[in-house]
Amino acid sequence: MTAPQLLFYISAALLLQITIGIGLAAWRWQRIGTSPALLPIEVGANVQALAWPGLRDFRVLRRQFEDALRTQCSFYLAPVDGVTLPPFLAGQFLTFAFDIPQPAGGANRPITRCYSVSDAPRPDAYRITVKRVPSPPNRPELPPGVASNHLHDRVQEGDLLRVRAPSGRFFIDADTEVPAVFIAGGIGITPMMSMLAWCLEQQPGRVLHLYYGLRHGGEHAFKTSLEALAAQHPSFHLNVVYSQPGPGDVLGRDHQHAGYIDVALLRETLPHGRHAFYICGPPPMMASLLPALLEWGIAPQDIHHEAFGPASLAPVQAASGEAATTIATAVDIQFRRSGRTLVWGGQDASLLDFAERHGIAVESGCRSGSCGSCETAVVSGTVQYAVKPDHEVAPGRCLLCVGTPGSALVLDA
Repeated sequence: MTAPQLLFYISAALLLQITIGIGLAAWRWQRIGTSPALLPIEVGANVQALAWPGLRDFRVLRRQFEDALRTQCSFYLAPVDGVTLPPFLAGQFLTFAFDIPQPAGGANRPITRCYSVSDAPRPDAYRITVKRVPSPPNRPELPPGVASNHLHDRVQEGDLLRVRAPSGRFFIDADTEVPAVFIAGGIGITPMMSMLAWCLEQQPGRVLHLYYGLRHGGEHAFKTSLEALAAQHPSFHLNVVYSQPGPGDVLGRDHQHAGYIDVALLRETLPHGRHAFYICGPPPMMASLLPALLEWGIAPQDIHHEAFGPASLAPVQAASGEAATTIATAVDIQFRRSGRTLVWGGQDASLLDFAERHGIAVESGCRSGSCGSCETAVVSGTVQYAVKPDHEVAPGRCLLCVGTPGSALVLDA
């Protein structure tokens, strides 16, 4: 046998092994997708202690669009090492490290993004669902979402992604079976799908209400799945709300309400009694709904929320509660690399919000102190946190997304 022939047979064997591996992983996912064997959330368990350190390679098993407009795509992921996945809390997210190719052969751009797991915990695969982010309609000259378009346009079945373990403080409370009200706006449906699937399996008697707001039927993700779950589970009540129904959208068939999700709708459709509210949506929805729930008399401890965009960290406080502790006087914040010094007045929820409001570009991902993508060197001054971040902050550095100034600051940003 000649050397070229030997090389050919070795290459063919390796290719066959890889193909079989991908096929088996996909077959395992298909089995998982129809199996009721979800992972229970152990009450009181320290789930984070079971997470893997650093980045782990995952292979894309399958892609699937979830809406008619094909703007929301699910990616089914399995670990390359084949080791069983640790449990996580339904509602948490994964953190991804991307190397985005640049035009004209430039160096790849490293960025970090976080995406909620959109299915219940399972032992050998995750699902995320990502919406393609276009340029803002009123600012078409601005670039579209870098990571979402990379996933939609470049990442295919068989590709590898680098992933950090699930984290985040927005998750279902497994210690109670108080009726849960899930309120989702747009792509905010993703953590709700995880919580909903877990509850239906692990707490089948728990009363669940989902209010899902979107513009029209073209954006309606998971439509068939949600309708099937509502038909199969009498304890699950589905309320879909279209704000701009299309010509083919039928009230009572495709959506139950027209308009927006507000307290008036909740008062009209929810039964009396205590409920636990889980809310995820864009900043305008959060800004209107959270204070309205408090004014309705919902206890702050019964309101759990996660937003995407600059309003992510607006705290939920009782209407009569005191404001969060902050410095008493205005202080200077110097962004050294940007060459700007600005006055912190206390109206922003975090240093990241403050920087973005003034047009200073800062890398960010989770906006909740978990992923570390906004970690920035502190040249001088102190940064304080209302709650200790999940991410371990290195000495001399800070997390802008959950930090506020404890004094005048000079930041290397």
